[in-house]
Amino acid sequence: MRTFEEIKHLSEFDRDLKQLKKRFKTIEDDLERLLQYSVYAYHKLGQDNKGIKRISDLSIDYPKIYKVRKFTCLYLKGTGSYSGLRLVYAYYEDKDTIELVEIYFKGDKTNEDRDRIYKYYKKGNDI
Repeated sequence: MRTFEEIKHLSEFDRDLKQLKKRFKTIEDDLERLLQYSVYAYHKLGQDNKGIKRISDLSIDYPKIYKVRKFTCLYLKGTGSYSGLRLVYAYYEDKDTIELVEIYFKGDKTNEDRDRIYKYYKKGNDI
């Protein structure tokens, strides 16, 4: 099933994912499932499960930046969709492209890396 025209990763995202893979063995499959079902349903089908929110206080209009709070991790049995994992991504609606910005465990840090977001998505930057 093809979900989006393209799914890209920032190099920092790849480093985040590599670190988390050491602790959460199923995270790659969990991420794939999240993108294929939840993120797809949110953007393409208009289904809002209240787990994806636009980060609107960034002063960035394009692309829209989102944070996923409901992220099921099979390795963390018993936690359900509120596993503590967070995903930040940019959505280029006109290009139907998702760009994965950051993935982190809420137990390690409380919020997204806004410096990283501004570095890539401040006015004048484009994919």
